Amino acid sequence: MFLQRVISTTLPSSTRLFSSIGSHDLSKAISELNQEMESVFGEPPPSSLSGSIDDQSMTTRDLKLNTVEMDGKESFAGLTHIGSKGEAQMVDVSRKDISKRVAIARGKVILGQKVFDLVSANQMGKGDVVSVAKLAGICGAKQTSNLIPLCHNINLTHVRVDLALNPQDFSVEIEGEAASDGKTGVEMEALTAVTVAGLTVYDMCKAASKNIQITDIRLEHKTGGKSGDWSREK
Repeated sequence: MFLQRVISTTLPSSTRLFSSIGSHDLSKAISELNQEMESVFGEPPPSSLSGSIDDQSMTTRDLKLNTVEMDGKESFAGLTHIGSKGEAQMVDVSRKDISKRVAIARGKVILGQKVFDLVSANQMGKGDVVSVAKLAGICGAKQTSNLIPLCHNINLTHVRVDLALNPQDFSVEIEGEAASDGKTGVEMEALTAVTVAGLTVYDMCKAASKNIQITDIRLEHKTGGKSGDWSREK
């Protein structure tokens, strides 16, 4: 019980505490702990205990070193929305160049044969599923920054949402495209358009079935910006 108490009070649940302790103080604390445990148990603690502390401290150092500077601010490498201390941050795009940016996303809503036949015949109680979902997707793209906290409010130059009925798997296939002349990409706007369109299909059809699935939402293509063009591999 003493060992369990000592370890629980000495080892933090997060490496964040270790980052605030100097290496000298940490080594001194470990040495004092080892001496106390040896006086109680008659032998020093196993090397795995001190090793785990060293590993944890090393992990913290690695994390602190694994940062990059983005627009004058430190961020975790590759994650521009996370600051050097792990806090959420909105990216400053003021230094970026204006370029033509386009993104295309896709997804599908699997209806099942019964609901698919109703949608195909335009016999759903709420009306024309495809037309309403198309408008909802366009509106959704324009509201992306209100839905996703750290997205920038973008002036979109174009939004396209297309829905097609696929009789092979009784689904509605959705494609969304967003475009802008600006300093940040429009991938989130294209993905939001597809997602909101899919949710609208579900809403208009849910009275006929609860087995409807919204699936396979993904980015397919993007152009513009510092990272250049990208397309999903087939």
